[in-house]
Amino acid sequence: MAFTPTKTLADKVRKDFPILHQEVHGKPLVYLDNAATSQKPLAVLNAWRDYYEQYNSNVHRGAHFLSAKATDAYEAARDKVANFINAKSRQEIVYTRNASEAINLVAYSWGMNNLQPGDEIILSVMEHHSNIVPWQFVAQKTGAVLKFVELTPEETFDLEQFKKLISEKTKLVSVVHISNTLGCINPVKEIAEIAHRYYAKFLMDACQSVPHMPIDVQEINCDWLVASGHKMCAPTGIGFLYGKLELVEAMPPFLGGGEMIAEVYLDHSTYADLPHKFEAGTPAIGEAIALGAAIDYLTKIGIGMDKIHAYEAELTAYLFEQLEQIPQIRIYGPKPNAQGEGRSALAAFTAEGVHANDLATLLDQEGVAIRSGHHCTQPLHRHLGLAGTARASLSFYNTSEEIDVFIKALKETLDFFASVFGE
Repeated sequence: MAFTPTKTLADKVRKDFPILHQEVHGKPLVYLDNAATSQKPLAVLNAWRDYYEQYNSNVHRGAHFLSAKATDAYEAARDKVANFINAKSRQEIVYTRNASEAINLVAYSWGMNNLQPGDEIILSVMEHHSNIVPWQFVAQKTGAVLKFVELTPEETFDLEQFKKLISEKTKLVSVVHISNTLGCINPVKEIAEIAHRYYAKFLMDACQSVPHMPIDVQEINCDWLVASGHKMCAPTGIGFLYGKLELVEAMPPFLGGGEMIAEVYLDHSTYADLPHKFEAGTPAIGEAIALGAAIDYLTKIGIGMDKIHAYEAELTAYLFEQLEQIPQIRIYGPKPNAQGEGRSALAAFTAEGVHANDLATLLDQEGVAIRSGHHCTQPLHRHLGLAGTARASLSFYNTSEEIDVFIKALKETLDFFASVFGE
């Protein structure tokens, strides 16, 4: 298999990521834990540092130069987010700390005020805990009922079961776009269409898709979308909620305090216009500005989300080709096609006779960073009858050579366990 496009892209961007150029336990770092968090390019680190070094000030209402400059940069980043996902209006973008907070915002602001006993919420068994636990809270408080879509034999979203599960009682469908464990790409446009046919709302968890492919909320027609900045080359502590304008206009504030008010009296308050009514208190200003810089990096330096998606698909095909040559390995989720399409750039797997945590620990000694455990998808692992999996996840700065290092270390680790504990 040829890797010229991958090599060219990797050579172009790796110099921008200082953290990748180090040794771990005396070995060159091979970072394959991108589904948990991405690394940050210099452009993002510099944007964050420039804010604190040059114009650190609180945003909005300040009359002095530093406050105006910070406000302009903070709000410019919101415009970048809106353009990145093709929102109709900047008012549809609400800054949050992360995707978990964004889901909780919808759960408490919309869910608590719109759901009644007997109403149904449809999730899937592959959801991240962040898209299960808030709805459990809502169901307990409102009397709504949770239902779950299961998996096809190929370990993908069972669309046919979903069609049977949804009914006039369904008020919300909340589904991940790409599973962080199975790697399957769910048919979100069709899910949204079916949900709306029953007058239900559709929330899409895009944490694993926004960093890896073009996303158009108008084309998908989701009612809400959530994402975390730290998975898309931005800092931790910043994420965003997209919501259709008419929906977020009707939703009451989630948190109260400064910034989200228009007028405060002793006996009542009025609230700021969108999106500020949902952004109580001093926000993560530097982090939001750096999120804007991350979007600039992904879209404006000649990389582009289309190129990222195509290049990661090529790496995915190679990763699977190599893993499938190891007989002890069982990979979960659908197989990619020959071009690496049909799933995301990650592989969650088990190795016969070896615990995932032991595997990850020994790979770390070779400088290879992967994730092990339940990946915040305990119900999915329970559904599959697994205690945990190991997961290697790729990003656009990874190379085929790094996959080779990973595969070699994985084979040596498995050989070690076989020699010590017997085949």
